[in-house]
Amino acid sequence: MLLAALELVGIAAFAASGAVAAVRARLDVFGVTVLALTTALGGGTIRDVLLGVHPPAALVNWPSLAVAGVTGLVVFRFHPTVARLRRAVLLLDAFGLGLFVTAGTTTALALGAPPYAACLVGMTTGIGGGALRDVLLREIPLVLRREIYAVAALAGAVVVVLGDRLDLPPAPVSLVGSALIVGLRLIALWRDWNAPVPREIDG
Repeated sequence: MLLAALELVGIAAFAASGAVAAVRARLDVFGVTVLALTTALGGGTIRDVLLGVHPPAALVNWPSLAVAGVTGLVVFRFHPTVARLRRAVLLLDAFGLGLFVTAGTTTALALGAPPYAACLVGMTTGIGGGALRDVLLREIPLVLRREIYAVAALAGAVVVVLGDRLDLPPAPVSLVGSALIVGLRLIALWRDWNAPVPREIDG
C-alpha cells in the first residue's frame, strides 16, 4: 500500500515537470495534458515494451493515468503557483526517479533480464519519460546535455543488480538504491553539478 502511494506521488511529480515544460512552451490544455502523461508514464511504458509486457501497465492501471492527467490539468490552471514551488517539484522528482529506477530494475530482474540489461532498463524507466517530453518539445533531451540525472539513475540500478547477485533481501537493497539516487540528485542540484562536456575547439 505504501509503495503504491509513493509510486503515485512519483507519477504526480513527473507529470508536473512535464506540464510545466509544456506551459513554458505555450501549449494548449490538450498539449499540457499529453506532456504530463508522457513524462509520467513514458519510462514505464518503454520498460514494458523492452521486457515484452503487454499491454503496458500504464494502459491498464487507471489510477496512474488519472493522477498524471489530473496533475497536468492542475498545473495548467495554477501554473504561476506551481512555478513558485519549483524546489518542491524537484524534490518530488528526485524521489520519483529513485522509486521508478529501482522498481524498473527489480521488474527486469524478475522477468529474467541479464544484469547489464536490467541496469539499462531500470535507468530507462526513470529517465525515459523526460527524454520523450523533450523530444516532443523539439529539444535535445535534458539528460543527455546537462545535470547529474541519468548517471544517478544508473548508479541506483547497479546497486539493485549487485544486491540481487549477492542474494541480499530485495526490499532493503531497493531502499539503498533509491536513497543513493535521491542523494546524488539532490547534491547535484545543490552543488550545481553537471556531467562533463567536450571542450570547445578553437578556430
